[in-house]
Amino acid sequence: MNFLRGVMGGPSAGPQPSGADTIQKLCDRVASSTLLDDRRDAVRALKALSKKYRLEVGIQAMEHLVHVLQTDRSDSEIIGYALDTLYNVISNDLEEEEQEENSPKQGDDLGSQFTEIFIKQPENVTLLLTLVEEFDFHVRWPGVKLLTSLLKQQGPQVQQIILVSPMGVSRLMDLLADSREVIRNDGVLLLQQLTKSNAAIQKIVAFENAFERLLDIVTEEGNSDGGIVVEDCLLLLQNLLKNNNSNQNFFKEGSYIQRMKPWFEVGDDNCGWSAQKVTNLHLMLQLVRVLVSPTNPPGATTSCQKAMFHCGLLQQLCTILMATGVPADILTETINTVSEVIRGCQMNQDYFASVNAPSNPPRPAIVVLLMSMVNERQPFVLRCAVLYCFQCFLYKNHKGQGEIVSTLLPSTIDATGSSVSAGQLLCGGLFSTDSLSNWCAAVALAHALQENAALKEQLLRVQLATSIGNPPVSLLQQCTNILSQGSKVQTRVGLLMLLCTWLSNCSIAVTHFLHNPANVPFLTGQIAENLGEEEQLVQGLCALLLGISIYYNDNSLENYRKEKLKQLIEKRIGRENFVEKLGFISKHELYSRAAQKPQPGFSSPEQMMFDHEFTKLVKELEGVISKAIYKSSEEDKKEEEVKKTLEQHDNIVTHYKKVIREQDQELEELKQQISTLKSQNEQLQVTVTQQVSQIQQHKDQYNLLKVQLGKDTQHHNSHGDTLQVNGIQLEEVSKLREELEDWRNRHEQLQGQLKEKDAVIENLKSLQLEMGTEQSSQPSSSGGVEHSTELQKELELLRTQIQLQAAEISKLQTENQKLQAMNTAVDRVSGASGASKSSEKEGRLLQELGELQSQVKALSEEKASLQQQLDSSSSTVAILQDEKSKLQQEVAEAKKEQDDLLVLLADQDQKLSALRSKLKDLGMPVEDEDDIESGDQADEDEDGDEEEQD
Repeated sequence: MNFLRGVMGGPSAGPQPSGADTIQKLCDRVASSTLLDDRRDAVRALKALSKKYRLEVGIQAMEHLVHVLQTDRSDSEIIGYALDTLYNVISNDLEEEEQEENSPKQGDDLGSQFTEIFIKQPENVTLLLTLVEEFDFHVRWPGVKLLTSLLKQQGPQVQQIILVSPMGVSRLMDLLADSREVIRNDGVLLLQQLTKSNAAIQKIVAFENAFERLLDIVTEEGNSDGGIVVEDCLLLLQNLLKNNNSNQNFFKEGSYIQRMKPWFEVGDDNCGWSAQKVTNLHLMLQLVRVLVSPTNPPGATTSCQKAMFHCGLLQQLCTILMATGVPADILTETINTVSEVIRGCQMNQDYFASVNAPSNPPRPAIVVLLMSMVNERQPFVLRCAVLYCFQCFLYKNHKGQGEIVSTLLPSTIDATGSSVSAGQLLCGGLFSTDSLSNWCAAVALAHALQENAALKEQLLRVQLATSIGNPPVSLLQQCTNILSQGSKVQTRVGLLMLLCTWLSNCSIAVTHFLHNPANVPFLTGQIAENLGEEEQLVQGLCALLLGISIYYNDNSLENYRKEKLKQLIEKRIGRENFVEKLGFISKHELYSRAAQKPQPGFSSPEQMMFDHEFTKLVKELEGVISKAIYKSSEEDKKEEEVKKTLEQHDNIVTHYKKVIREQDQELEELKQQISTLKSQNEQLQVTVTQQVSQIQQHKDQYNLLKVQLGKDTQHHNSHGDTLQVNGIQLEEVSKLREELEDWRNRHEQLQGQLKEKDAVIENLKSLQLEMGTEQSSQPSSSGGVEHSTELQKELELLRTQIQLQAAEISKLQTENQKLQAMNTAVDRVSGASGASKSSEKEGRLLQELGELQSQVKALSEEKASLQQQLDSSSSTVAILQDEKSKLQQEVAEAKKEQDDLLVLLADQDQKLSALRSKLKDLGMPVEDEDDIESGDQADEDEDGDEEEQD
């Protein structure tokens, strides 16, 4: 310090005090002055000196400034001065004119050291968080800048303090809602530093509605036409989403992907792209790639890809892809983005295949892109992007692979030559003079054959016309001819990768390759020579190709059987030397770089040697080929026998798995039908219960009326009594008429229910017939029979209930007849006196009784019809019982057949275990049964995924 004071000025410099002395006096005033105005003036002076005398102010004044923040919070002006002073001391954002040549490194060290001193007391950071909550501009803005500077200097430590502080992150999120743009924009910068490499804070910020606020800001600022604020928001969004599966899922579930579509709505006039617009659009494309990156979990990537298709985002990207006037770097990044949006998603791949370029005549977008890839005048990064796009289009896309290969087959080639196909472009690139075009075309064609044995066989039919007058040669032969001509290393590496991919897991292609007598001597000659380091890669690939020719050889050519090829290797190369040359591939530096990620990431064309998918093939085959070289002929024969036996066993297991899968599907359908019938039955039972309760209520009312009528008939001894009886009788008759009307309604309801029952019975009959025609081995048949038995019991219960109701109706009819007889007797008694008054009433009674009798007769006829319907239901139930017995007999036969099959499978497993034990005794590697079953299950899952995608 004394040295610094001497350098910056001492007493010998003049009467003016030095800067260090002034700072010391100001610090004393801040610490000891009792007046707020004096302390404010001292802090203002420290702020003015803090840029020039950063070290002295930081050492002497930091403690006093923190004390001011703690004690003088009521005065916003002094708080603002203190925060600005601390920012000047800690921040490294110095003005350029004030920097010396060696000052940046020194400034970085000072900022880091002062930050470490400040955060040594965590309550200082907590105090800052409290001050940031203040609405006063002179407090909030300096506080935001100071926190941002602290995070830049000591990010992880400050992040941890904020994370454990109560509501620490939530307080900072309020900055995005500030109406003052300066604070809001600096708040975005603060959150950028806060969310760097901290998944916990990223999740909290995301769930504090950050996505909604940031997307609103981007929209307000004009999307891609916005300024630096849009760029800052996009960088913050990348921090929140990159490598954070939870936030990615939250972004997708919140329907925020749909809000990204307007970002890419560029106008037709694409001239005059500003540098800021290019930067913004580049970051927007990178944000889309973050959501569909191949490194994300497959399920999350697929769901984002589908969402981008349904909201029209993929269509918008393809529009930019085919537009004119787009800058080269934006076009390259757009191609990479489209590549990852369609990678492995059948729906998106199909759409991309249908996209046409706006040309006359229209050409498919794939053809236009391939034209750029094989054009050596195009930029290197653009050609790499097109290759990546083509690879992503063919990834797990058997349909697209078939379409590409079909353009090479003789039956589909356009004889008129009016249009160029993808296959023709690939062949042209494969045999051009540009080595990079050779390599890209070979890799693209290899991806068209990836994991597709049928297309490997189809490609053998391709014939090429090399020159006029000469007969055509096959594509396979032409590739080997170019290899033998000693072309550039990059060209030979590309052709060898194509041949290795083509011949792997395809015995027919291996036979065609070995049929040419010049191929094997060429490969052995290349492997046996001692060449330089540049040729070691070619030697390794030649060894891999020869090893594939041995491993996938079906011994159909007598001169090139497995054993003879092994003897040739032992004689001309040596087994150890062959394995050593084979290991050159995986030890190469470019191999390791290509194996890291699917996208080609090479800085120069000379480094493009390996493809990502090819590295997987090498990793799979290197070990098995090394083992196959050392196997004897007897071991090969035994291995072939075991393979055949295992294949037979796998076929049997696959067949039964298919049968079980079909049975499970049918069982689910029957369960759904049963649940539907159960719900219908429950509804009918509820209806019957209600009707029983209503019938009981009507019985009680009828009994009450009968008792009342009996009491009234005993007191008819006089004329007055007769008139009273006649009055009562009229009321009773009206009640009886209402009761009969209710019973008529009840009968109509019962008729409707019987119709519903008949419909249920018909459904059961159809279900029984379907079950009778199905395979007797299905375990679902027994479940259907049991359920039909339950339904028959429920039908019997319903039939008994209806019979009881019919008996009650008959009782009511007899009681009604008794009442009519009583009415007749009363009429005779009343006829002796008061004939003039009662004649009209008697006529009415007789008329009403006649109507009641006709109604009772109609009800009796309805009862008879209901009885007939019940009889028909009984016959239907008997038929169903007969069918049930037949189904039970068929189920017994099916169980017997299954037992026989299980016995056969047990015998088969015993034979397989015996063969495995023999192989283990002979020292052969044998896969466990669990591994085989897991592999079968994985194959089934992949097949199921492909079927769903198709």
